[in-house]
Amino acid sequence: MSSEPVGDTSGERLVDAMRQIRDRCVWTQGIDHDMLVPYLIEESYELVEAVEAGTRDELVEELGDVLWQVVFHAEIASRDADAPFDFDDVAEAVTRKMVHRHPHVFGDEAAPTPEDVVRVWNAAKAEEKAKRSSALEGIPQGMPSLALADKVLGRAVPFGVGPTVDADVMDDEDALGEQLLAVVAAARANGLDAERALRGAVRRLSARVQDAERPVASPTDD
Repeated sequence: MSSEPVGDTSGERLVDAMRQIRDRCVWTQGIDHDMLVPYLIEESYELVEAVEAGTRDELVEELGDVLWQVVFHAEIASRDADAPFDFDDVAEAVTRKMVHRHPHVFGDEAAPTPEDVVRVWNAAKAEEKAKRSSALEGIPQGMPSLALADKVLGRAVPFGVGPTVDADVMDDEDALGEQLLAVVAAARANGLDAERALRGAVRRLSARVQDAERPVASPTDD
C-alpha cells in the first residue's frame, strides 16, 4: 500500500495524511485531546510571532502548524466510540456560525460601516448565546492575564462595574507597552507577581459582574 496521502484537494490530502499517521505512527496513536493542548498553545504563540515579526514563508508554515493541530484533534475525535466527529463536521460548524454572523453578506441586513458590522455581529452572537446564564460564560480562564482582562472588561461594560478609564493617559501602543513594562518592573522591585495580581483583579471584577447580574429582590418577594 502506498504511504503517500491521496485526495483531490490539499485539504483532503491533509486529512488523509493525518489518518495514515494516526493508523501507523505509534507515538501519534498514544496522543489524546488533553495531551495535545501544550502543542496547540505553543504553535499558537509561534503563529502570533510570525504575524508580528515573521516572513511570509514563516507565516505560511505557522498557519500550517496550527491547522495541523485542528486536523489532529478532529482525527482523534473521529474515532470516539460515543460522540464522534471529524474535520468536515468542524468545517461545517464554523461555516454555519460565520454565515449566521454575517447577515450583511449572506442575507438582507445592511451594514455599510464597520460600526454597523460590529452591531450586526454582536446581535447574531447574542442570539446564539441566549441560553447563557452569565455574560462571563465562554471566557477561557486559562487565557494569559492581559487577554483575560480585556475579555472580562468587555463583558463588564453593560453593567457599569469596570474601572474608570482616562483615555488621555496613553495615545498609542508603544506608549501603552512602555507603561505596562513599567508596571511589571515596579512589581518586580516590590517583590510582587504582576501576573497573579492581574488575575486577582480580574476575579474581583468578575465577581462584581456576577453580582450585577443577580436580580434585585422586590419588596413584595418572600
